[in-house]
Amino acid sequence: MKRHLISAADLTRDDAVLILDTAEEMARVADRPIKKLPTLRGRTVVNLFFEDSTRTRISFEAAAKRLSADVINFSAKGSSVSKGESLKDTALTLEAMGADAVVIRHHDSGAPHRLATSGWIGGSVVNAGDGTHEHPTQALLDAFTMRRRLTGGEGHDLSGRHITIVGDVLHSRVARSNVHLLSTLGARVTLVAPPTLVPVGIGSWPCEVSYALDPVLTKSDAVMMLRVQRERMKDAFFPTEREYARRYGLDGERMARMPEHALVMHPGPMNRGMEITAEVADSPRCTAVEQVTNGVSIRMAVLYLLLGGSEPAVTTVPAARTEESNPS
Repeated sequence: MKRHLISAADLTRDDAVLILDTAEEMARVADRPIKKLPTLRGRTVVNLFFEDSTRTRISFEAAAKRLSADVINFSAKGSSVSKGESLKDTALTLEAMGADAVVIRHHDSGAPHRLATSGWIGGSVVNAGDGTHEHPTQALLDAFTMRRRLTGGEGHDLSGRHITIVGDVLHSRVARSNVHLLSTLGARVTLVAPPTLVPVGIGSWPCEVSYALDPVLTKSDAVMMLRVQRERMKDAFFPTEREYARRYGLDGERMARMPEHALVMHPGPMNRGMEITAEVADSPRCTAVEQVTNGVSIRMAVLYLLLGGSEPAVTTVPAARTEESNPS
């Protein structure tokens, strides 16, 4: 593992499989009565969030605490950032407090890269989403969910699988990270969106593009629905919400055309009735809640590999059992 996790494109196949296999070990810890490992005891992880978040922030906090790290949660609202403090001064403050890892979500694309390469902090930097750029741990937990459901699990990649990602690709950092990671793991990726929601330069991405959803449903092993990000839209990208739902929304009729084994995925939060109907969101084929659970295991794996070790956590779990059975 490298020192930072900024982009899914930075991961090799071996890096990605190592993280996924380590996450399998971490998932086993979650099934135990005491869900903690001593691996990062004495380490400090700072959650530095300049954007609103529920799932990602809580998931990173739970992951760090299950590894026995000390966690500091920082929110831009109510901090010196609201008084005009720069990212540099915030980073220097965290460095002075001894942060071993900084998990950063920022509204500006490139902020995590700047933090990691500036020399302002000495710890590891994990990108928890930057603007419309990337969200690598979301892509990792999505791949982890697909691998568990569609392949033999540990040691496997996603070779031969066809993954379809549908919706607001233009504003989606999740789509960008998934395209890079899934292609690295051997999957064939198709993006489906209205022409107005397809980014310029998408021809250089390792994926196919379709402007129609129905033709690709029957050959998809997983269909990932993306939220329409109204908060990032300053123009009219489609005529009406009803028109968008009719052409690009996933309803029960469309889900019935998918192969029986195919998954329905959503990174959350959902706009029920727009990109996905309640019938589909609440069906057994939808993995949205499972993805949240898997997110904790993935983020435990990332923090462990960045701060605790370079091998899968196989040897860590028995050590934790020994400590629990012989408390000091």
